[in-house]
Parts: sequence; C-alpha cells; structure tokens
Amino acid sequence: MKNIFIYILVLWSGFALAQNEQLAQYYYDKGDFEKAKVSYEQLLNLAPSNTQYFLRTIDCYQQLQQFDIAQKAIQERYNRYKQGVFLVELGYNFQLQKNESKARNYYDQAIEKIRTNSNDVYGIGNSFEKKVLLEYALKAYQTAMEVQPNYNFNFQIGMLYGQLGKTDLMIDLLLTESFKNPQNANLIQTQLSRFMNGETDNTAFKDAMRKALILRTQKDQDVFWNHYLSWFYVQQKEFGKAFIQEKAIYKREPESLMSIVNLSQFALNENDTETATEILNFILLNTKDLDLLIQTNASLMEIKIEKAQEKDYPAIEAELQQLLTTYEITPFTVSLQIIQAHFLAFNLKKPEEGKAIIKRALELNLNEYQQADAKMELGDILLLEEKFNQALIYYSQIQLDLKNDVMSHEASLRAAKTSYYKTDFEWALKQFKELKSANTQLIANDALEYFLLINDNTVADSTQTALKQFAKGDFLMYQNKKPEAIAQFQGILKNFKGQEIEAVTMLRLGKIYESQADYTAALSQYQQIIDNHSDGIYVDEALFFSAEIYNDELKDTEKAKPLYEKVIFNHQDSIYFVDARKKYRELRGDKNL
Repeated sequence: MKNIFIYILVLWSGFALAQNEQLAQYYYDKGDFEKAKVSYEQLLNLAPSNTQYFLRTIDCYQQLQQFDIAQKAIQERYNRYKQGVFLVELGYNFQLQKNESKARNYYDQAIEKIRTNSNDVYGIGNSFEKKVLLEYALKAYQTAMEVQPNYNFNFQIGMLYGQLGKTDLMIDLLLTESFKNPQNANLIQTQLSRFMNGETDNTAFKDAMRKALILRTQKDQDVFWNHYLSWFYVQQKEFGKAFIQEKAIYKREPESLMSIVNLSQFALNENDTETATEILNFILLNTKDLDLLIQTNASLMEIKIEKAQEKDYPAIEAELQQLLTTYEITPFTVSLQIIQAHFLAFNLKKPEEGKAIIKRALELNLNEYQQADAKMELGDILLLEEKFNQALIYYSQIQLDLKNDVMSHEASLRAAKTSYYKTDFEWALKQFKELKSANTQLIANDALEYFLLINDNTVADSTQTALKQFAKGDFLMYQNKKPEAIAQFQGILKNFKGQEIEAVTMLRLGKIYESQADYTAALSQYQQIIDNHSDGIYVDEALFFSAEIYNDELKDTEKAKPLYEKVIFNHQDSIYFVDARKKYRELRGDKNL
C-alpha cells in the first residue's frame, strides 16, 4: 500500500508539473511576463535543478527589465554549478543594459572556460548561437577544436560562416567535411540546399558552390565530387548537366545504373522530357536487366504518346506491338500492356480492344499493385465509354484492396471525378471534401480545385444548370474531344455571361488552346480573367499560366517578369507561388552563370 501511495503521489506531481508548465508557456507566448515569471518561479521551486525553467525565469526578469534580480540569480547559479553557459548569461544580461565592456568580459571568460574544460563548449556554443552572438559561437567551437583535436565542430562552424556572410569559407569547410566524413554528407547537402533556395538573393552563393565543386572535380579525380556536382545540378533542375556527371561516374563505376535511372525520373517529374529521353536511351544501350529494359521502354513510349500528333499514331501502335512481341505478355510487361490499352482506347478510339488487353492482363499472376494499375486503367476506359457505374466498381475495388495507400487515394479521386462527370454533384462534393486532406499534395490540390468549383457554383446557382454544362465540357476533355470541348465551353461563356462559372470556363479554354499551341487565344482567355475577375480565385492561375507562355513558348521575358511578380506579391497563398518566385528570380538574373 505504501508503494502504491508513493506511485500515485509521483504520478500526480508529474501531472501537476506538466499543467503548470503549459500555463507558464501560455503566459510567456502571450507576452504576459509578470504572470509567466510567477509560474516559472513556482516550477523552479518544484524542480530546482531544471536548467530550462531557470533560463526561462531569467528571460522573464529581463523582459521586465529586472536586471539586478537576474544577475544575482545567474551568479548564484554559476557559483553552485560552475557551468560556463551561465557566464554567457551574465554577459548577455549586461548587454541588454548596453554595458558592452562587461558583456564582453563575461563572454571572454566563457571562452576561457572552454580552454580549461572543453566539454563546456556544448552549452556555451549553443547559448551563443541562441543569442545570435555568432562571432563568439564561432570562437567557442574553434577554441574547443584547438584544445581537443578529436572534437569535430566543422558543421557548426560552416553554418556560422554562412550566417556571417562568409559563404566562401562556409562552402570550402562543408565540402571538405563532406569528403572526410561522408556519413555527414546528406545533412550538409540539406543545409546547403537551404542556402541555395533561401528567401534572399542567392546568386552569388550558387555561383560560388558551382565554381568550388567544378574546381574540386578538376583537381581531385575521386568520383565523390562528380556525385556532388550531379547533386548540385539536380537542385538547380539542370538535368542535362547532371547527366554529364552521371555518365562520367558510370564510365568509372559501371556496376550500377541506379543513379542514372533516378535522374531520368527527376527529369520526368519536372517535365524535362528532352533530357529524360536522352537519359532513357542511354539506359537502353547500357543494360541487359529485363525489368529495367521494360521500365525504360515504357517511359519512352509515354513520352512519345504525350508528344504525338495523329500522323504519328500508326508508328506508335506498331512500336508498342513490337515491344510486346519482344518481351512477351507476362506480369513483367504489364506496364507496357496498360500503355498499349490506353493508347488504343484514348488515342485510336478503340476502347473494346483496350479493354480486351486489360482483361487479358488481369488473368496473369499479378501482384496487388499490378492488379490495381490494371483495374485503374479498365475503370478509365469504362469511364471513357460513359459506363459510369462500371467504372466506379473498379475504382472501389482498388480502394478496398489497398486501403490508405496512395493508389487508394488516386482511385478515390477518380471515383469522385466520375460522380462529377455524371453530375452527381452532392456525392462528388463529399468525396472531394475528404480528399482535400490527402497526404499526396497533387491529389489534395486536385480535390480542392473541384471542391471549390462545385461549392462556389452551387451557391451561385442552386439549379446547377451552368455547372452541369461545365461538367459536360470537362468530360469531353477527358474523352480527348477537344473541338467539342471548346464548343461546349464557348457556349457556357455565351449563355452564362457574368456569372460565377465564367472565370473558370475561360481558364479551361485557355488550357485547351495551350495544348493546341494556340498561345494567342490562350493569352486572350487568361487576360479576360485578369481584367474582369481580379478578385476571384482563378486570377493567380491566369497570371502564372500567362507568364509561362511568355517565358517558355514566346521567349518574351519582359512580359513574363511582371506577371510572375504579381503572383509573388499578390498571391502568396497560391500553389504556384514557389514556382513563380523561382522563375522571377531567374529572369531578374538570380541564376547561375
């Protein structure tokens, strides 16, 4: 019974302490330092050795300008524990009173403390950093390494160089540290990425990084530097230059193509299909691995189909058939079979042939993910044929078979779109609402777009007449019937002029015209949104898409720049904000030479 009583007492004390700590933190965050001080003093009485409570109590004294009380408390603490961190606190207390000489005196004592007890560097260095006393923090770590050569604070010193604006010293030290201790390379690269992609003008930093890496690659033949330079180019999305480094690495280490395979995926993800194609063709020439050959051919076929015009279809159909003849109909080639089925159904308008290919694939011994891929394609073809309920059955099977998986979320999104296409807006809205919080950003963004579309246009028109017409236009786009979709959307603009649906209809027309390389017509649609719907939710997209056309297609950077600028300064919550900022910086000159 005695032990149980003690246990309950300890448990209750811990609970009370946690409650008091939350209250103290609440007052502190609110800026009510008088109440926060009282709370932290009480906590300190309960746990006298707790350094966190002590430092927060001192902070409250200082916020209330009770410097004498703070000094006395810190001095007593130092006398009791002899820890150098309290010398920093004493110095900082004088600095807050504008007494620089006394502050420096205590800071210097803290540095000397490291000379007599090098372990003190951890507390002292960290304290200097927290107080943004960067020169002293630098001195603390350097002193510790002088006294104890086994210590390694190169990472901390490098980061301090960066914060102090000594970027050349930072880069040199961190690259050296990466080479000497490769286990730290990922951490260092993460921090270097932050400097390269930071908020401020980073042109000089990126240029210095590039020059330092090229110099090391030339001086030292170790492939480590080729890997590092490739990583740097990937960060800048210069995949062609990264590929040059990867080829140099492969010539010396031909055991694995994995880095080159990963690079091809990076390029594909960023829609750099020209570089991706070059990399994929290199992989084909340098591998005999069956899985990799099939995967690479599948990626190349997807690129070809994406870029193809109708006159190219016979050659693509023949090439797909040749690949499946070469590699045969097996579970290993299911990706190629799905591409062939999609091409037949969506491009050649032969959905029955496409379905037959998928049904044959589903009879193979597929794993659960291959089955899901095949069922997803079958659902898509059935949707193409306007067999909505049959399509929903296959999407639902994927949701049940792969619960909480990314593919399950993708199937849910397609099911929601199916409900939308068949104008079952109430059910679609519920599904899109749930998918807004999906873990995959692309799915969440897509769901949010449709949620807003249905919700806004239902509020504006309870009969949903315009929305039904719009959904029909979207479905025609899904069916790859662009002329019919254009006519449908133009009809909406004529019949529902000035209504809620107008801006998003212009946006859809703009994207169709873009896909047809009719950039003048696309820009005209976007400009109408900018001029007439500047307070709407689609203006950021109109600005960004216009900027992209001027920048990438028309090569008119002077017209692109102010459009990117408007996204940056007027639409910080836009999903295009990050891309707009990057492109704007490049056009302004913040790009590596």
